[in-house]
Amino acid sequence: MAIYITPEGYKKIIDEYNWLHSTERPRITAEVSYAASLGDRSENSEYLYGKKRLREIDKRIHFLRTRLEKIEPVDPAQFSGDCVLFGATVEIEDEEGRTQTWTVRGEDEVDLAARVISYVSPLGRALIGQKTGDTVRFISPGGERELTILAVRFPS
Repeated sequence: MAIYITPEGYKKIIDEYNWLHSTERPRITAEVSYAASLGDRSENSEYLYGKKRLREIDKRIHFLRTRLEKIEPVDPAQFSGDCVLFGATVEIEDEEGRTQTWTVRGEDEVDLAARVISYVSPLGRALIGQKTGDTVRFISPGGERELTILAVRFPS
């Protein structure tokens, strides 16, 4: 099953993978080698920390490599209209008349402070496929919510 991501999100994952693989891991490996050359490794905090950091880097590299095999970049600029699709920016109104604007993107691009949600989140799933004027219901951590879609926009 494909995991969707914007081209910008895909580039961030590629950049992180390349940095970890070609810059950060070799740097930490050199630090660990130097620390190991200093003698007793059991009391050598630089060596122990370096080995721990290498395990973390290797784990992240493995995660990113596996992720890259599954993700499929989708450019939201190819979409238009008033139907919520991947990459849409959606203005919604809640039961109390408060409005919010959210952008629906991939799981790896979630940034709640920037109002970016995943298309697989409860709100994202409720919005996908709906149109301007539709009322949607979904279960949030605070209970069932009802929202009205006021506007749908796509990047150009």
